[in-house]
This record gives sequence, C-alpha cells and structure tokens, in this order.
Amino acid sequence: MLRSLVGLLTLVLCGITSAQNVPAPTLATEYVFTIEAAIADVLTMGTSIDGERRSIPITGGTVRGAELNGEVVPGGADYQVTRSDGSTLLRAVYMIRTDDGMLINVINEGYIVPPGIRGNDSLYFRTAPQFTAPTGKYGWLNNTVFVSAIGVRPEKPGIVIIDVYRVL
Repeated sequence: MLRSLVGLLTLVLCGITSAQNVPAPTLATEYVFTIEAAIADVLTMGTSIDGERRSIPITGGTVRGAELNGEVVPGGADYQVTRSDGSTLLRAVYMIRTDDGMLINVINEGYIVPPGIRGNDSLYFRTAPQFTAPTGKYGWLNNTVFVSAIGVRPEKPGIVIIDVYRVL
C-alpha cells in the first residue's frame, strides 16, 4: 500500500512539475444570469473591532437567465463591514428556488470600494458568488467559478442587480 501511495504522489508531483511549464490560459467570462434581490432597511450594529458592521435583510427577488430561472427565497442577508480605508467587505447568504422547485444555496462575497481608494474613478462593486446546488440539472453550479458585477437602478428602489458571469 505504501508503494501505491508513493507511486501516486510521484505521479502527482511530476504532473505539477510539467504543468508549471505550461502558461496559464487567458481568463474569459460568459454571462449566465441576473439576480434581482429585494432588500429591506439596513440594520446597523455600529463600530466593532474590525470596522462598522451592518446587516441588510434579503426579502425576495428574481433570477433570470438562459440556464436558470427562479426566485430569491426571503430570509437571507447581506452582512457588511466597512473598514477604516472606506472600503466595504460583504458576505451575502441566501437561497434561490428554481422554477422547477430546486433549492440552491448562495454565498456571495466581495467588495464595495468608493472612487479613489484603489485608483478607480468610479464605484467598484464586485463579488465572487459560490453556489451549492443539488446534483443533476444544476450540478454545473457546484464546479464553476463565478464573478459578478453589482449595481442599483433609481427606477428600482430596494432592488440590488447582480449580473453573474462564469469564468471560462
């Protein structure tokens, strides 16, 4: 058994060594779907050891795309900490119910950075959502890296627009 493990370890290490000589591919993304999350009033905790903390309840919403459609299940929240440099770290936790009744867990983490903090001249609002879906039709969500651009629209108060892209 020890020989098998040593052999496997040798193959893995050799594979890593030869893979290190291969240049990394250029990253590309592909639009997948849009989440329109309805939110309630901000609950402010106040200043903590790591910054200003708040929670924003997620009360519902919709999901629309070519491969996935459904609704945002009420009961999640977006937990935020604004740090001393003015940037905000966020972690939203909620669920999606697809049109065919499947539940998908979402953990969406990222940053809100005001203009000027990182050399940007506009608001930087990006996240990397992770989905946990049942095996089967939506299993592809479990093995894909996603990124999203987030915004709000004046004509849709109380709604956060999350455009989700898969990294190819």
